[in-house]
Amino acid sequence: MDPLYQEALAAFGDLLRQAQAAGDPEPTAMTLATSVGDRVSARIVLLKGHDERGFRFHTNYESAKGDQLHAHPRAALCFHWKTLRNGVQVRVEGRVERLAADESDAYFASRPRGSQIGAWASSQSRTLADRDEFDARIAEVERRFEGGPVPRPPHWGGYRVVPDRIELWYGADFRLHERQCYERGADGRWTRRMLFP
Repeated sequence: MDPLYQEALAAFGDLLRQAQAAGDPEPTAMTLATSVGDRVSARIVLLKGHDERGFRFHTNYESAKGDQLHAHPRAALCFHWKTLRNGVQVRVEGRVERLAADESDAYFASRPRGSQIGAWASSQSRTLADRDEFDARIAEVERRFEGGPVPRPPHWGGYRVVPDRIELWYGADFRLHERQCYERGADGRWTRRMLFP
């Protein structure tokens, strides 16, 4: 692994551990930005793991974000930990790939049963007539899988953002922030540079 990429990932891991230790209520929350055509969308999702291969999250493949990632498989992530220093952000940009089925299966099996049921019952991002319709779908799925395990739906699974840019943003008084930017070049090698705040 490129030593500068390793350095960036190590810094991210250290900051995440600090946010967890500082009592951040949701340290794995990250903004996920996707786009297709002239439409750009952002929402909060939860990081479900990271390593040298990238940053993982899970969702409905047929959701708005799934549709956008299928059409344009690039994304940006932003973590913001207000509890650290004067505020710390980590920004990640890169291509997106689906996780292998066995990785998605393993994570799905670890979810609470109610969340597993919800993954089957929800047509995420699609129009819902009223809450009664959703409640009826939940009840139907509960009946279908009563007494047994809930398998992963074929329309649900994980994605990995494979970074080509990672920025560490450290807040400072008077908005004189420190910004360290790591980028992967066309040759696959990583560089590091500072950015003006």
